[in-house]
Amino acid sequence: MATPFAPRTASCQRTTGETDVQVVLTLDGSGTYDNQTGVGFLDHMLDLFAKHGGFDITVRCTGDLHVDDHHTVEDVGITLGQAFAEALGDKAHITRYGHAYVPMDETLARAVVDLSGRFYLHVDATFARSTVGDLSTEMVEHFWYSFAEQLRCNLHVAVLYGTNTHHQVEAIFKSVARALRVAVARETSNAAMPSTKGAL
Repeated sequence: MATPFAPRTASCQRTTGETDVQVVLTLDGSGTYDNQTGVGFLDHMLDLFAKHGGFDITVRCTGDLHVDDHHTVEDVGITLGQAFAEALGDKAHITRYGHAYVPMDETLARAVVDLSGRFYLHVDATFARSTVGDLSTEMVEHFWYSFAEQLRCNLHVAVLYGTNTHHQVEAIFKSVARALRVAVARETSNAAMPSTKGAL
């Protein structure tokens, strides 16, 4: 059965003296991905974010990794958030809210999102290790800050429990993916604009 909605896609680029980032996004995709940021663990997180969100995502980043991973991770988050905002357009008929709990062995993470047009981020997570693979764990919260600020959404993330740092970070990315998958979904039965203000 054909969807009554037009495809939602975006292509965004951010070029600075520190990084060059390109993101191509299909919001209503099948979970395909091709992500090459120079930070292997971030690539892995973006891959599973695409797969579990049902988003088609291609990311290319050339960054100053001889300095550290900060600029690359931050600018990928910024550009991905911009792509989501562009693809969402006027947000007509979206669900708007989404939440998800994702277990990863001993770890359980929760993500709750509101595509409100207002930015707010809360992350409740403590990592025992300073890095996981080649990703600094302090950059996990900063990635989602950069993403949520550009998407202009409320995003609340918590690792409810868990001990393995890899599992904790992976559960965060998967739970945000699943929450966004719900929030961006469009139904003809949804209000044309899910806000009493008439705009998001």
